Amino acid sequence: MESPKTEEELFSFLESLSIETETYRHSPVFTVEEAQAERAHMPKGGGHSKNLFVRDKKKRRALVVVDEDRRVDLKALSEKLGMGRLSFGSADSLKSMLGVIPGSVTPFALINAQSGIGEEPTLLVALDKAMMAKSPLYYHPLHNAATTAITPDDLLRFIKACGYEPLIVDLD
Repeated sequence: MESPKTEEELFSFLESLSIETETYRHSPVFTVEEAQAERAHMPKGGGHSKNLFVRDKKKRRALVVVDEDRRVDLKALSEKLGMGRLSFGSADSLKSMLGVIPGSVTPFALINAQSGIGEEPTLLVALDKAMMAKSPLYYHPLHNAATTAITPDDLLRFIKACGYEPLIVDLD
């Protein structure tokens, strides 16, 4: 991968797709609990997430984006994704594939792993069906010192523009 994209490059890409977003600045956060404590200045409602970068023994990787309150059973998730037994990807793999560090995992990082036309995508992208029913959705813009709001439809357009066909997974 070439140098990871910056927040400004991400926003420029979103603008080129006519996708409107709103970004809220805050202290860096590394956990869902820390993120929840930083939301006083943000509108209530919508969907906040936790983002999992996982792999199976065949080194197939997935970015799984779920509602922040969802408990994730990796064994059940592996069956839903059609993958083998899942474990978390390493920080080095995360950085080399998505250009972000732990605590900053986000679907917006797909801008750093774009698939070309006719290329096999480098990872599976899975979105929690219940999370996708909320609006807006909130994700970090490639770093964990801000949160960006986007509509579910625009998130899907962004992911597709990066060369991925996301899998909407019912985890209930």
